[in-house]
Amino acid sequence: MSDLVTLKNVVKRYERGKQSVEVLHDVNLSVEEGEFIALMGPSGSGKTTLLNLIAGLDTRTDGAVIVAGERIDKLSGGQLARWRAQHIGFVFQFYNLLPVLTAFRNVEVPLLLTNLTAAQRKQSVRAALELVGLANRATHKPSELSGGQQQRVSIARAVVADPTLLICDEPTGDLDRQSAEEILHLLRMLNVNHRKTIIMVTHDPLAAEHASRILHVDKGRLIDKLARNAA
Repeated sequence: MSDLVTLKNVVKRYERGKQSVEVLHDVNLSVEEGEFIALMGPSGSGKTTLLNLIAGLDTRTDGAVIVAGERIDKLSGGQLARWRAQHIGFVFQFYNLLPVLTAFRNVEVPLLLTNLTAAQRKQSVRAALELVGLANRATHKPSELSGGQQQRVSIARAVVADPTLLICDEPTGDLDRQSAEEILHLLRMLNVNHRKTIIMVTHDPLAAEHASRILHVDKGRLIDKLARNAA
């Protein structure tokens, strides 16, 4: 398999007044197509910054960030926005659903940026909701859904445009254990059955066990890499 994500000697600094704070130090990383990666580490370790660099939500200070064959650290803001729409699906801890929209309309949002017809969008949304087991909740608004169901809608929205890479930031952090396990099994199914490449930030060791590889970030450095058995 080829590498979908490559980071070469990546450094990230933030300027705070006259002070320069380096949050990532000379990070090198390769993620193959079809991997499920868990990023773990204490708060402030740099794992979310690393995730944001891979997703094109932030820019590196030094080094190279190559995702889906593109040097995204060289793209302008507008180019990055178009690149994200084509390649990245996001799953957030707090779902980020629009409360006034139904599950169907929430899932449809990313498709409004495409050239698909209304009929094509409808077909894609129905397929995504079916995939996450919520076809019968299409007309429900977020307030009418449980936390686990809302996260399933979020995952359907993330995959509806068939992205190259799924970026998950603490996807089970707001859920009870049973709902969290259901979401993790769903992510694992997307990885194994649909060959989706997933990078997930988590504080939860039990969540990380679902990944095929666990990376630990501490004080801005990748300190070890633990391979898991892919199911």
